[in-house]
Amino acid sequence: MEMYREHRIGVVVPAYNEEALIGDTLSGIPDYVDRIYVVNDGSKDRTPQIVGEFQKKDGRIVLINHEKNMGVGKSIIDGYKAALKDGMDIVAVMAGDNQMDPAYLPDLLDPIVEGRADYTKGNRLLGPDYVRNMPKFRYIGNMILTFLTKIASGYWHIMDPQNGYTAISKKALETIPLDKVYTWYGYPNDLLVKLNVYGFRVLDVPIPAKYGREKSKIKYTKYILKVSWLLLRDFFWRLKEKYLLYNFHPLVFFYIFGILFLLVGTGGVLFAFYQKFVLHRAVLFYYLTLSLLVFAIGLIMFLFAMLFDMEEERRNYQKR
Repeated sequence: MEMYREHRIGVVVPAYNEEALIGDTLSGIPDYVDRIYVVNDGSKDRTPQIVGEFQKKDGRIVLINHEKNMGVGKSIIDGYKAALKDGMDIVAVMAGDNQMDPAYLPDLLDPIVEGRADYTKGNRLLGPDYVRNMPKFRYIGNMILTFLTKIASGYWHIMDPQNGYTAISKKALETIPLDKVYTWYGYPNDLLVKLNVYGFRVLDVPIPAKYGREKSKIKYTKYILKVSWLLLRDFFWRLKEKYLLYNFHPLVFFYIFGILFLLVGTGGVLFAFYQKFVLHRAVLFYYLTLSLLVFAIGLIMFLFAMLFDMEEERRNYQKR
């Protein structure tokens, strides 16, 4: 068995009802990959039978079965655990719908092999050519979640956080509390927040979008709302863990008071408009001015907190 630059490589393949494309996915995984962990997440079609047939021809394939659908995040976590048990040095994730081009796998592995990153992920938003095939609604949703994930995770340089084509080092997998990672479609956002709290380096790798016969199982409106709420909770968790418990930094107060002032200022302005346009009452000038002033102070504090957060992350990278 050949190795990839003296590293043992595992690939996790989460699969749910992928009978049409799981064969193409497994056929394309390069020879230098040592183990392929296919996690059948309670499929109701022939996915496990097809994987079983491939197992007879390819001894690298390990099939993990979930009796019921437990979420793509849970599938990947179970694959990670199996790879750790087998001593893999780097573990990549390639979806079972053949959406991830194996030709780009070395681009994800090399920064980790060379010690430049602990976690690499694909980025489909780096140029107009790359997003040409991406549906418009998916592009807009991706940009919204990119912005929210930057704030929540503290990785201000990343884009396309929903990209599931990733690779992670053994050290990161051994450090992150895997059982606490979100188990559904918001798992990559949640994982990024945890990687930041534990001080791991994340690098984006340009990989163009590739869409073929696969059909997305995501309902985007519900998905964006659900992940936004997850990111809000993750944001406060990161502030507590990183800037209060592990390494105190006053930026946490800029964030908290900035948010409070923004909420109070916004409430005051909305109340003034309600008085004026719904109840048709006169609004005192100083009341509206005071509300706008509180809002402006909150906005300035929040922007300063973001600036301190970016500077802190930049310094952490320079230390390594």
